[in-house]
Amino acid sequence: MSLLKRILRRIFFLLFAALLLFEEWGWEPLARLFARLARLPLWARIERSITGLSPIGALLVFGVPVLTLFPVKLLALYLFGRGQTTFGLVLLLGAKVAGTAVLARLFQLTQPALMRLAWFALWYPRWKAWKDAILAEVHNSVVWRSAQDLKRRTKAWWVQWRP
Repeated sequence: MSLLKRILRRIFFLLFAALLLFEEWGWEPLARLFARLARLPLWARIERSITGLSPIGALLVFGVPVLTLFPVKLLALYLFGRGQTTFGLVLLLGAKVAGTAVLARLFQLTQPALMRLAWFALWYPRWKAWKDAILAEVHNSVVWRSAQDLKRRTKAWWVQWRP
């Protein structure tokens, strides 16, 4: 394999791993946060409607957050172009967190219906295994282990010195 190809593959891996780490970091906590909204009667009724969707309906539900957040992301890019990088970055990160929260909860609600789609039932376990392998590689890296060690030592130091 050529040197350029190895470098490009490594860059892609690092960018993709960073995206996966962000998604994994936020997926469960944000889904739990959104699940709390189900205590509200109207929200609970909406969630019941979503869980009752057909497989195709469940698939279409995923288009709503994408279509809703697309203009927000375009606005962030516009702000970057106008030199307002801080506001653009805050807007882009906010859209990413909001999108992750909504998609995480929607996936929890629609996964049973989606698994009735033959192609989804075939590809989702493969995607999950591939994603888990990438995350395992990241978690086994020296950088990750060093960061975890630093985090653990910092926590211990904080507990020891906290008044």
